Amino acid sequence: MYSFCAEANCTDGIEPEGVLAQGTNGNFYGVTNGGGSNCPSIISAGCGTVFEVAPTGALRTLYNFCGQPNCTDGAFPAAGLVEATSGYFYGTTSEGGSTFCAAVANGCGTIFKISPTGTLTTLYNFCSQSGCTDGVYPTAPLIQATNGDLYGTTGSGATNTTCGNTSGSQPLFDGCGTVFKITPSGTLTTLYTFCTELMSNTCPDGAYPSGLVQGIDGNFYGTTYYGGEPCVIPEVTGGLPGCGTIFRITPNGVLTTLHSFCAESGCPDGLTPAEGVIEHTNGEFYGTNGFNGVSNGTVYSLSEGLSSFVELRPPHGDVGKAIKILGTGLTGATSVSFNGTAAAFTVVSSSEITTTVPVGATTGRVEVVTPGGTLSSNVAFLVQ
Repeated sequence: MYSFCAEANCTDGIEPEGVLAQGTNGNFYGVTNGGGSNCPSIISAGCGTVFEVAPTGALRTLYNFCGQPNCTDGAFPAAGLVEATSGYFYGTTSEGGSTFCAAVANGCGTIFKISPTGTLTTLYNFCSQSGCTDGVYPTAPLIQATNGDLYGTTGSGATNTTCGNTSGSQPLFDGCGTVFKITPSGTLTTLYTFCTELMSNTCPDGAYPSGLVQGIDGNFYGTTYYGGEPCVIPEVTGGLPGCGTIFRITPNGVLTTLHSFCAESGCPDGLTPAEGVIEHTNGEFYGTNGFNGVSNGTVYSLSEGLSSFVELRPPHGDVGKAIKILGTGLTGATSVSFNGTAAAFTVVSSSEITTTVPVGATTGRVEVVTPGGTLSSNVAFLVQ
């Protein structure tokens, strides 16, 4: 569809990061970690961009980072965008902002929102709190929760110095990372600081979190790259005990470690998960590890006994819009409703139903009645 650096001096961006977000207009939105028309002279390829690309492949650069003095608008976005119900896209930059950090572009990272036409607003500058207790260097995507707030993680920072001055792919900064929430208007709350359960120089609650997903139960699930129970091959952990965890955290910040990787001989479950998890419509979580002691990685599932649900593609549309409903056990479905308004439908298979947004539908959950029970959508369907 598109090859970056097609423009002189790579003003269209280089090194796109994260997954694309499809907007309500059908186009795709994303970021590049470099390129664009702005950056300090030490970086000749630019500080990154936000772009829009049509399904035909036509690309438009919406914003060039470091367009403000000292990169107070952020630099080097390292995660994809999320479109909120307001129609704005939200994202993070791994560096830049108005608070100083020892980085090329200064600043410890930002959270921003941007309109589909390219108007950017910086909502939060990390390391705004004394000692950077709010975290630094966010590199994972945000998600919008069912309560309307946005949730995310920082890759480093906060109060615990066990993770200080690491090398390699991890940031050179004290602290093991955080989970935070931020309102659409920019009020940030740190929900959890990792490695607060410090025991004998280990971090049983994990360290260096990646992205989050909201489960059907309303809680958030994610992984940490290090930490957890002591790992049987500690030489791969960069000096920090533990080979990673899967965790659950409530919307108000109560964290539970669900699994510690590589605590068994041979590491049959793998180690160092780096990309978080996704939730299948059967209620189980799935993810990958990059390496273990037996092979070159694993795919795993985790069951927490959560209920099945349905997922809509796309999750928004106006009256008459064709919609696919994905799920499990859909054969024999007897009704489909959009926030209580009945809709005509066709069962394609046990995992797919096709329908259209009915007249009178309003924004809310979609329900499918099946022989096995009523399945609700994991998020509210947005009627445009």
